[in-house]
Amino acid sequence: MDPALEVFITVAEKQSFTRAAEMLHMTQPAVSQYIRSLEQALGTKLLDRSNKYVRLNPAGQIVYHHAREISGLYARMQYLIDDMKHAARGDLSIGASYTYGEYVLPHVLAVMMAGYPEIKPTITIGNSKEIVELVGSRRLDVGIIEGEVRDERYRIVPIADDAMYVVVPAGHRYAERRDLRLIDLREETWIVREAGSGTREAVDHLFAQHRFHPERLMEFGSTQIIKESVEAGLGISLLSKAAVRKEMALGTLRLLEMEGLPYSRQFSLVTQASPFYTKAMEVFMELAQELRSF
Repeated sequence: MDPALEVFITVAEKQSFTRAAEMLHMTQPAVSQYIRSLEQALGTKLLDRSNKYVRLNPAGQIVYHHAREISGLYARMQYLIDDMKHAARGDLSIGASYTYGEYVLPHVLAVMMAGYPEIKPTITIGNSKEIVELVGSRRLDVGIIEGEVRDERYRIVPIADDAMYVVVPAGHRYAERRDLRLIDLREETWIVREAGSGTREAVDHLFAQHRFHPERLMEFGSTQIIKESVEAGLGISLLSKAAVRKEMALGTLRLLEMEGLPYSRQFSLVTQASPFYTKAMEVFMELAQELRSF
């Protein structure tokens, strides 16, 4: 990759010529020369400078965005060439939605690392919308998401079915009922995930299917805090059975037996539509598809 772009990316992210020089093991004048050369080649200034900061101007933001994509493509090219000569190894950036990332992914990683110790995974957990965007900008090699994506820029491969249930605290008045309908839970406080989450998408879809509108809704940003809140008696929720296995074993949470449940959804792998994958990516994706049961 053009070293001027590498220097520019580092200056933009560190917001400092001095820190960039330290990071790149270069002198500050050398860093400044690379930036001047890039600005001359593009015919425009890319950075706003002062004694206190270095920031991207509008032109710099455009260059930074594309430079990051170029950097990702260059790294992938190197990995692909290296893969032709060696076994699965090297960096692998994985993103996952909260439910899969927190309750399923660790088991997949444990199997992968036992068989392929030279793969070096880094993990990003976010809602499904965020993970798709990071894959699209090449900041992640592969993602695992909940819900559906229809976009020709991506390759989407379903890997597992997920069963979702209404979860209540132990001792809830409906915990032992067997003839419940969703309408019976209208007066309950429902605790749901934020917009953009695959779990929230499932909740909204279930409500729409049954034309159901709860009287009280609370929105929280993670599955873990929702579980803690349900245990504390703040409300009820629709969650993946995979997410509440420990709480069920401990007897602190119960799954309601209800008409129309469990709600079924899919976990899917999402990658760029490119047909070229590193061996590390292929190993991870194969394992994720093999370990379907959780």
